[in-house]
Amino acid sequence: MPTCVRQIFYLSIFLLSLCSAEATRREISEKVEASSLHELEQRLVEVKQELDSLARYSFRNGVGAVGYRTIAHQSSDNTEWVQIDMGKLEQVDEVVLVPSIWRDTKEGFVADAFPEEFQIIVGNGPDDEGTVVASFDADDQLLPRIAPVVIPCGSVEGTWVRVEATKLSRRAWDGMYILQLFEVLIFNGERNVAIQRPIEVSSPNADDGDLARDKRFLVDGFLPYLMDAAHGEQSLAFNSRIGIGKEPVITMDLGEDILLDRINIHSLDLSDTVPQVITNDFGMPRWLVVEGSNDPDFKTFDRLTEYQMTSLYESGPIIMRDFEPQVCRYIRVVALEPYARMWRGLMKTQIGFAEIEVFSGAENVALGKKLYADFPVDSPVRSISALTDGRNLYGDILPLRLWMQELSRRHELEVEKPLIEAELELRYARQTKILNRTGWLAVLLGAGIIVTILIERLNRVRQVTQIRERLAADLHDELGANIHTIGLLSDLASETEDDPEELSTLHRRIRSETERSRAAVRYCINMLEADELYTDLKDDMERAARRIMAKLDYTLKVEGEQYLRTLPGSVRFDLFLFYKECLVNISRHSGATTFDSVLVADEKRVVLTVTDNGIGSDRGEDYIPHSLQRRAKLLKATVSSENPESGGTRIILKLPTRRRRIFS
Repeated sequence: MPTCVRQIFYLSIFLLSLCSAEATRREISEKVEASSLHELEQRLVEVKQELDSLARYSFRNGVGAVGYRTIAHQSSDNTEWVQIDMGKLEQVDEVVLVPSIWRDTKEGFVADAFPEEFQIIVGNGPDDEGTVVASFDADDQLLPRIAPVVIPCGSVEGTWVRVEATKLSRRAWDGMYILQLFEVLIFNGERNVAIQRPIEVSSPNADDGDLARDKRFLVDGFLPYLMDAAHGEQSLAFNSRIGIGKEPVITMDLGEDILLDRINIHSLDLSDTVPQVITNDFGMPRWLVVEGSNDPDFKTFDRLTEYQMTSLYESGPIIMRDFEPQVCRYIRVVALEPYARMWRGLMKTQIGFAEIEVFSGAENVALGKKLYADFPVDSPVRSISALTDGRNLYGDILPLRLWMQELSRRHELEVEKPLIEAELELRYARQTKILNRTGWLAVLLGAGIIVTILIERLNRVRQVTQIRERLAADLHDELGANIHTIGLLSDLASETEDDPEELSTLHRRIRSETERSRAAVRYCINMLEADELYTDLKDDMERAARRIMAKLDYTLKVEGEQYLRTLPGSVRFDLFLFYKECLVNISRHSGATTFDSVLVADEKRVVLTVTDNGIGSDRGEDYIPHSLQRRAKLLKATVSSENPESGGTRIILKLPTRRRRIFS
């Protein structure tokens, strides 16, 4: 990756890590819940895309050091610390804490005994109490995790850095409370200024006899991860032939004099089988030195740094060494004690590396440079050019600080991703539920529409039937009464042929009844005009009695006329026709000489009582003529009949004026 592009990418990752270091699971959860469905879907796409661009977790196998741990405590409320002396005043941009990793039988890989509450203190000199530049507690929810914790420090200056834990967590195997870390990295720009520096701890004797745990392993530069970048093509590491001599040398020409200050040597690719078929130190010299010179023949040179391995616990994926800045053009790596193994019964030597990075500040100036060896390197598969191609078995080799930030950022995104997915699943389930409800509602609405159509159709059929019944009843009651009156008047006219004046009067009355019959037919056909009829019900009943019951004595009593005027015209019309039909029945069948009519109305009901002194009904006291039943039905009233003790018949109609109707 070009230096400018790498710096831009590094800056973006730094800003992301700065933001994510302050974000807790609770804050992420609250933000997820407050987001819209579209925002969640878009965010999930962004998270997946960013995860695809970040370095992945790949863990080391085999035997190796696992950092440092303090003495054990019965409770978490104990203070333990580690302090790294940087040797001189350094600018502290960032501190990275790498957790010790435990293989849990249920959860898989987890951080073991990483502190629940701790603070980062930077001080200047042995007498300085230092300044707290960052602090964390349980609310920050750093656990569970397997990723490094990247802690921006705001470019404070100091000569030492202390990690002070004020609340410990349990270690997995016995539940005791300790402080345990795998590695502490302190960055000034791209340099890890903690590498191989002196370190003090609060429990100096905690690891006596434990070869895998020691305070010096906190700053040895070895990490529990293999560098597995998300981009770049893989490159097979250089591995020499067997039997290359006692002190093999690899020389590099940088092309110009450059001020150099550090070197990283990446170890050979290890076997990817389970279990490994080779040990972690395969191909790595037990003792090597790095020398620099401006003379290609190295007539004069400076020893820049060296590496010695006394046990497997001092081997790892990357050997990192800082040295005093030195201007050099030529670099050579001398294996004073190359890797040795038995080959066909003889001890043979060989060496192998994945990459050699030589730095001037933040830049790897060895990238793409040519190398030379004093032993045969003609393998087409394991080319010596692989040592400066900037790639390993997984892809591109990342700057150490960027690598740590990408792993830390991956952790933050992998915390956020399941929260988003769970919220989306919940939202989708709600949507499905709403859609199901909407579907059922649509079915119910459809059924309701069908039922409504059927009811409307039934109502229309009922209305047609009611209209037919009403027309039949109206024509029967109105025309029947008028025709009966015309018949009576005709009989009277026959009896008064000798009295021209009386005959003329009867003819006029017959003519009047004929006109009324014609009008009645018109009103029966168009009931919308019913409001025009019988606006004064008492007078209309009086006139009907005089016309129809010309030879009978009668009385008519009306109470509550103000309530009668509030009745709908159709009700007044039907009430009047009921009364006329009562008169016609009395005139035709009762043989009565007198009758009484009482009409009482109030705000709740109307009661019409018609009583005659005739012969009564021969069909029983409860008999009610069909025509009266039909008219009462049209009025939605009740009608009853009784025989008074004085004789005759009494018809009683009760019409409620307040009712609730669903269908009219």
